[in-house]
Amino acid sequence: MPLHRLSRADARRIAVRAQLLDGKRPDGLHGVVRALTMLQHDQTAAVARNADLIAWSRLGSAYSPGELIVALRDRTLIELRGMIRPSEDLALYTADMADWPGPGPLRDWQRANLRWLQANDTGRLDILHRLGSDGPLAVRDLPDTCAVPWKSTGWNNNRSVSALLDIMVRRGEVAMAGWRGRDRLWDLAERVYPDEPSVPAAEARRIRDDRRLRALGIARAHGPECGVEPSDVAEAGEPAVVEGVKGQWRVHPALLGQPFSGRAALLSPLDRLVFDRKRMAELFQFDYQLEMYKPVAKRRWGYFALPILYGDRLVGKLDATADRTVGVLRVDAVHKDVPFSADMTAAVDQEIKDLARWLGLDLMLADPSR
Repeated sequence: MPLHRLSRADARRIAVRAQLLDGKRPDGLHGVVRALTMLQHDQTAAVARNADLIAWSRLGSAYSPGELIVALRDRTLIELRGMIRPSEDLALYTADMADWPGPGPLRDWQRANLRWLQANDTGRLDILHRLGSDGPLAVRDLPDTCAVPWKSTGWNNNRSVSALLDIMVRRGEVAMAGWRGRDRLWDLAERVYPDEPSVPAAEARRIRDDRRLRALGIARAHGPECGVEPSDVAEAGEPAVVEGVKGQWRVHPALLGQPFSGRAALLSPLDRLVFDRKRMAELFQFDYQLEMYKPVAKRRWGYFALPILYGDRLVGKLDATADRTVGVLRVDAVHKDVPFSADMTAAVDQEIKDLARWLGLDLMLADPSR
């Protein structure tokens, strides 16, 4: 198998093209989700909800958030552990669900989860019974009969029902069935998931790795363990090295040697082009952090600053907030990592105007001369 030698520009262009952020826009929402393999469903909506913002970045103002609502309602797309995926992809996960907590030897946290579930089997059965008779239901409507509360140092300490639901999703017993306002609704998995045969676990992992690499374009073979969606791709694709970056990568051969045309794009902080901050820094040499959890005085770029893509470079951050109470998209700053040419400025300004138009908000600039 050949070892591909890539410049940073080559690697960036492969990544941008794989993420459907080059000059050729994709056709529709389902095509976007299939190509990216998933959209992360996050409720933070400083500008727009993450899944909608990612779809808009690819499709532009032709995309309506109502499309995602309909697709989830009709279950052509499903939500699995916070990730919106094509419903047909569920077959790539059901073998792992049946094998929960996983093939041995188990890690310490897997053994701890198994012991906690066994101690709370009555609580699990009570949830199944309640969903069976009255589902779909929100978390607040489900009984908490756990004998041992869920312990955590984080925000979910003592949230035993939520912890049980997460494990039961991973076991294939319950599924996210929709929304009531900002509340997820849960139901028995058999009522939500399509009745399709499982793909054997080893083959499913191989397919998932290959599709993840096709969506990322270029990725590390091995990386830190991630709770839901890995950032690495095992032995998918072909080996590559990137000039100026240590170590080996894996690249998808279908994306090699393709012509590239770029455009301007405003990205969600959770966009997969920038989600892996280490990969982002190595390939794009871009300094960025999501600062919503920082004190105001320590923020450099803003509460929910959007990375700005131009061509194959990440060139700045947009500090903007959708203030729906007064009907404006407020732009407080455009932080420029590099000097903007006249063409760059025009292209980025056009994206900002398109974002305001898509949101149905008036554009309010902190600097009226911009």
